[in-house]
Amino acid sequence: MSESILKHRELEMLLDRLRPHPSPSRFLEQYTIPADLAARILSLATYVYDDILGKTVFDLGCGTGRLAIGASILGANYTVGFDIDKVALKVAKLNAVEAGVSDKVDWVLCDVAKLEGHCDTVIQNPPFGTGFRGADSIFLRKALEIGRTIYTIHKSETDEFIRRLVEKYGGSISIVFQYSISIPRMFEFHRKKSHVFKVNVYRIEVGSLDRKVRGENRRPRR
Repeated sequence: MSESILKHRELEMLLDRLRPHPSPSRFLEQYTIPADLAARILSLATYVYDDILGKTVFDLGCGTGRLAIGASILGANYTVGFDIDKVALKVAKLNAVEAGVSDKVDWVLCDVAKLEGHCDTVIQNPPFGTGFRGADSIFLRKALEIGRTIYTIHKSETDEFIRRLVEKYGGSISIVFQYSISIPRMFEFHRKKSHVFKVNVYRIEVGSLDRKVRGENRRPRR
C-alpha cells in the first residue's frame, strides 16, 4: 500500500491490530494509546505538516510501538522508539515485524531523561505524572531539547502548566486539539469499568537554541 495514500481509517485499523502490553505497570502509566488517536496525530503530522515523510522520528516512552510503527508505515526515513521497559520493547519488536517495518525502526532500552541525540520530529504519549510525579515535564523537556517539532499528549487540566513549560524552553505551540480517552479497568484501584478523561494534543515548534541545550546532531546514545 502506498504510504502517500494511506487513509486515516486504514492506518487506524493497522495500528489497532498491534499487540498491547501483556502486563502494564501502574507506576509507568502504561495505557495503550487509542488507535484512532494515534492515527489522527500521525495523519496530521504527515499530510498537513510534512513532519514524518523522509524525517528522523523519535518516540519517547514508546511502549508497544503504535506511534513509532505508524510513523514508519507513513514513510519516516528512520524511526527510534525509546522505553525503560524491556517487556514493552519486546512486544514493540514483534509488532514491527508483523507490520512489515522492522527494518525501518530501532528500539532502545533507556531512561528518557538521560537520552542524548537529535531528530526532526518527536512523537510521544508520555506519562501524565500520576504514577511518578513530574514525569510529564521530564518527557516534555527532553522532547524540546532533542526535537525540531514535537507532538505530545497531556491531560487537558494541565494546559496552563504545559504552555508555561513550552515557552520557558523556547518552544511555540502551533496547534492544539482535544480528545476524550476511555480506558478500561486495568488496575486494582480502578473502581469503574472504564474511565474517561480529556487530553490535549500539542504540536510544538522549537527555534534555534544553543547547542549545549539542544544537543549535537547525532544518533541516540544510551
